[in-house]
Amino acid sequence: QIRIAKEFIKFNERCFVRLLGDMRSYNYVVDITPDIEGSQFRMRAIDFDQQSFEGRKSFYLPQYFKENNPIIFLGMKHMRQETVKQYQLEERSLIAARVKTSGVQFTGLMEVMVQDELSTEEKIGQLKEELAYHHKNSLFHKCKTMGEIVLTNIQLLLQKDFKQSILYEE
Repeated sequence: QIRIAKEFIKFNERCFVRLLGDMRSYNYVVDITPDIEGSQFRMRAIDFDQQSFEGRKSFYLPQYFKENNPIIFLGMKHMRQETVKQYQLEERSLIAARVKTSGVQFTGLMEVMVQDELSTEEKIGQLKEELAYHHKNSLFHKCKTMGEIVLTNIQLLLQKDFKQSILYEE
């Protein structure tokens, strides 16, 4: 139970960083890998039609979908806030390492996303305001496209001491 809750915290981070929305329990799968200590769990999205489109910040946090409540309640039952923070920071470090090692592919993807029209002006405006408030960072106000918002979100993650947006503090 604790391993599933731990993986959900990490999944929540991955979705929020890349702005992958609508991750209700039927839009992702759980890969189970047996190992010596039991089983390892990895949640993977299977529905990508809501990536970087919606204007509400909460849409990009799987923790806010009632369909995920059983996993949320597991985490609340078995984990302290310090543990949740630790898992979030651990996942952010892994994401940062992936971004740094992917170089050309990441840069190419971001160039396309920044130029593409992924969402409406209204939703872009709403999301950049909500993320600026959430992260306490005005960089989002300069964003003109959803791709710029995603890039800014990832750039914040790459900052060494970035610790905003922990799961239970809002």
